[in-house]
Amino acid sequence: MFMLRRMAWLTAVLLVGSAPAWAATYQIDKDHTTVSFKIRHLFSKVEGVFRDFSGTIDYEPGQPDAWKTEATIQTASIDTRVEKRDNHLRTVDFFDVAQYPTITFKSTKMAEVSGTTAKLHGVLTIRGVQKPVVLDLTIHGVGQDPWGNVRSGFTATTTINRKDFGLTWNQALETGEFLVGDEVEITLEVEGIKP
Repeated sequence: MFMLRRMAWLTAVLLVGSAPAWAATYQIDKDHTTVSFKIRHLFSKVEGVFRDFSGTIDYEPGQPDAWKTEATIQTASIDTRVEKRDNHLRTVDFFDVAQYPTITFKSTKMAEVSGTTAKLHGVLTIRGVQKPVVLDLTIHGVGQDPWGNVRSGFTATTTINRKDFGLTWNQALETGEFLVGDEVEITLEVEGIKP
């Protein structure tokens, strides 16, 4: 009898230990999410956002092996508050929105998970060019809003070199420098909502 109980206990431990990690799936809430960037122009930095995007986040506190995300940004939705500049950014000089209408990101793994921070590794695709990127992730938590919806919140930041993705247009200045910087600072303020 003792042996049977011991075998049952060992079986239960093995089953629990081998159970796959799971996570709740959240839709990115466009009304409470900002996809923004900064890039040097001459001697200061210009800020911009993308207005149209979608995606999902799989997240469960304490289950980092199950965390993942996918997102798609519509490149034509770029907005730097200057219509002439935005129209130029949509051309073949930059995003070429006619041929490459989307920017995509797909996570590949989580690393250095510690409390409310982690490194989010993934693949970023711009103008058809795929490159690995690492985002510094801050986890703000999960909770219920006043209307009964379950929500999650995150901030993710990274810096990329635009030339790595084929965004090479520039203009030389008399000083020998260039009009537009190469490094792009990206900040994502993301809120997810459970369907």
